[in-house]
Order: sequence, then structure tokens, then C-alpha cells
Amino acid sequence: MTLTRLTRKGLTACGIGILSFAAGSLFTARWMHIDQVRADSNRVFELRIYHTVPGKAGALQAEFRDKVSKLFARHDLQAIGYWAPADAPVSDNTFVYILAHPSRDAAKQHWAAFQADPEFKEMIKSQQGDAKVVEKVDSTYMDPTDFSPLK
Repeated sequence: MTLTRLTRKGLTACGIGILSFAAGSLFTARWMHIDQVRADSNRVFELRIYHTVPGKAGALQAEFRDKVSKLFARHDLQAIGYWAPADAPVSDNTFVYILAHPSRDAAKQHWAAFQADPEFKEMIKSQQGDAKVVEKVDSTYMDPTDFSPLK
């Protein structure tokens, strides 16, 4: 009987210890998340809309899939996602993506490094004359709202 009573007390103490540890971990994790959000307060997003030569949206998507996304990763340009419009007429000549930057200054630095990359320069050079793919690029920097789930 004494051994059973000691075993129960031991298990009870162990259970209390585990519950205390779990509760403390959850409480600490919540604080850490708050600090992380505060640290990211300068984060900005960049919406980029590419208007292609009619019929070249697919070629631009292939270029992003095969080359540009790799260059972005090399130069710390974090792509959130890429989109192709579903409806005509814009589906024929539009490509959209969003980048996340730690700050506006970081965005400038990352873009400068990207544009100085010899592989990017070669890619741009190959798109001259009849091989032209992009007609115009619209870029908009955006700050997340206080109620945005993505910050």
C-alpha cells in the first residue's frame, strides 16, 4: 500500500510539473510572438504588376518559374506569391506578384543587388527588339493595416 501511495504521489507531482512546464511554455511563446510582431513593424510589401506584350504572359511566367525566382532568393527578395489573372482580356498580358521586405531601405538594397546581378543583366539584354516580353511594370509599396493577418 505504501508503495502504491508513493507511486501515486510521484505521478501526481510529475503531472503537475509537466502541466506547469506546458503552461509556462505557452505563456512565454505568446510573449515572444508579440516581440516578433514589434520587430517586424517596418516590414513592407510590394505589389508588382507586369503588363506584357500581348500573348507573352505565359513566357514571363516561365521566366519567373525558371530563373527570376532563383535570383530573388539569391538577393533576399522574398516572394509571397505569384498570380495570373483568370479572366480576359488581362489574362493575356498580365502577371502579378507580391514581395515582402524587412523595410523600405532593405527593399532598395535588395533591388540594387538584384539589378546588378550579371545573370539578370543578361536576361534583360536577351529581351530586346522582337524578343521583348514586358511593356510596363507597376510597383506599389504597401504597409499592412493594424487588422491585417499578414504583417
